[in-house]
Amino acid sequence: MVSILTTLIQPSSGTANILGRDILKWNKFVKENVGLMLGGDMIYHRLTGYRNLIFFCKLYNIKDYKSKIENVAELLKIADWLNQYVENYSTGMKVKLALARVLLIEPKILFLDEPMLGLDPNIIKDLIEILIDLKKTIFLTSHHMDVVQNLCNRIAFLKNGELVKVDTQENFKKLITEVIRIEIEINDLKKNELIETFSTINFVSDIILNKNNITFSLKNKQSYSKLFEILKDYPITQIRELEPDLNDVFIKLSN
Repeated sequence: MVSILTTLIQPSSGTANILGRDILKWNKFVKENVGLMLGGDMIYHRLTGYRNLIFFCKLYNIKDYKSKIENVAELLKIADWLNQYVENYSTGMKVKLALARVLLIEPKILFLDEPMLGLDPNIIKDLIEILIDLKKTIFLTSHHMDVVQNLCNRIAFLKNGELVKVDTQENFKKLITEVIRIEIEINDLKKNELIETFSTINFVSDIILNKNNITFSLKNKQSYSKLFEILKDYPITQIRELEPDLNDVFIKLSN
């Protein structure tokens, strides 16, 4: 889909509009107004970061590129690394350089294809804040629901190449109000026994173990009394009801 919308390939059928223009009839206009970032790709590892950015500025005939490179480097916090060879960059630094390349052409719409793949949480948080501050239209593809939840205000879910639903986060979360997500903290010695018990009852599902925390779905509020009857025999130190998130929506729509 990203390749079609950015005119890299033509659709086998149908068409689409970018900024109100047909992508087939206004191919040149679309190319001039969109920027495409494919993770940390589209950069040359045997050049310095600065040489990479100069190359792309000249390729796109960008005027006053020195000051623009300086501004973008400061924005993305990579200024101190620009004179280092890209092959010495971390994965996060490569992604930031790839994003800098796209921002230099000042696109009206940014297309980001799995931009956070393989990055550590601190880099992801940093990039999300940067992208929000850009105040641009961003078309993002991701399997990382936390990224989508923190960055996107309108979301589309695809299944087997078909568009399942497009809506706001709030409306998506309403789809799963009937299911209650619970997280409990339990003594380490009893957690496996409790998981085995949960697996035999019909009002508990989607059980996930993370260290001493067990997260699961409760069928409905009427099941609380049955749940507490089971938990009274276990050393539970904490229990809380979780707000629904996009991971829950994803699981529901993909089934």
